[in-house]
Amino acid sequence: MIRELVLKNRSYRRFYQDVPVSLETLKELVDLARLSASAANRQPLKYVLSCDPQMNALVFANLAWAGYLKDWPGPEEGERPAAYIIILGDKTITQSFGCDHGIAAQSILLGATETGLGGCIIGSIQKAELSQAMAVPAEYEILIVIALGKPKETVVLEAVGPGGDIKYWRDEQAIHHVPKRSLREIIVG
Repeated sequence: MIRELVLKNRSYRRFYQDVPVSLETLKELVDLARLSASAANRQPLKYVLSCDPQMNALVFANLAWAGYLKDWPGPEEGERPAAYIIILGDKTITQSFGCDHGIAAQSILLGATETGLGGCIIGSIQKAELSQAMAVPAEYEILIVIALGKPKETVVLEAVGPGGDIKYWRDEQAIHHVPKRSLREIIVG
């Protein structure tokens, strides 16, 4: 069961924008993150939830999409995420967030996958601009943004080729290909 969820949990960048994601669904996904592990149990993460089209537009304007796809500026109108979860670090609790936001993001995305949604963790963010646009208080640092919605693309895994190129790519049918290293290659000893 978990293997199937992990295999279905891909980085989707195109969505059916008109298929809504409810605020209640976003809260349920954040609750999964809340229940996940946290270094020293500090629980320093906070969340901004967006499923409103105007708020989504503010978030979208401050993100960069798919760095390896140089000729693709990101999803066009109609294929943009229906929702976002912005993960913040509360600097009044700690100055170092370690891997907490990665653990939280994986929990959120596995929960989204289980409900038929898909998403993408985005780290390429105009943080100062997004903080201002979303009125994020100064004690919070934007760590990552998770884009969410009903996926409108196919993502397939490929073996890394003999040249070792790990860059994802799209074919003529807009199928997104993601090379993965073999298990043998990543286990040491």
